[in-house]
Amino acid sequence: MTLSLYDATIPSNLQMLRAVDALLDKAEAFAAERGIAPDALINAKLADDMLPFGYQVKSCAVHSVGGIEGVRCGSFSPDTSPWPTDFAGLHTLLRGAIATLEAIDRETFDALADNDTKFEFGTFVMPFTGANFLLSFSQPNFYFHATTAYAILRAQGVPLGKRDFMGMPRMKG
Repeated sequence: MTLSLYDATIPSNLQMLRAVDALLDKAEAFAAERGIAPDALINAKLADDMLPFGYQVKSCAVHSVGGIEGVRCGSFSPDTSPWPTDFAGLHTLLRGAIATLEAIDRETFDALADNDTKFEFGTFVMPFTGANFLLSFSQPNFYFHATTAYAILRAQGVPLGKRDFMGMPRMKG
């Protein structure tokens, strides 16, 4: 069995983006049921020196679609733009990323594997191939931010479990 770059990246990103989108639904319902202002959850953090839930959600899109765009153009830099400050905006961001990933052509994507790709942050530069960037930099960041978003909501009391984090696995069928 040959596992392509597409197979190693796109289906799992879609699974997790859909799961994070469903976390937003649960967070929104929790806030409404408890009379909590939505921005209290969107601005919640695990630690004072970490960025909030809204940033974590935004970063899931950045390290999926944004990572792919970085490989296409040869350079990826951290996205310092503000994140959406409401649930509707976060949903829009995630659903846009999902739609973009769903539209990716497998062969075109697999052809990105050998693209020279740089991570650039100021004068700091890390050189990669496209595949190595996506699999060893962007994907770990993607999972970190998805996990952190889940953990922030759990710490705020949103009733979530492991299945909420995982979303819908790709079963034989």
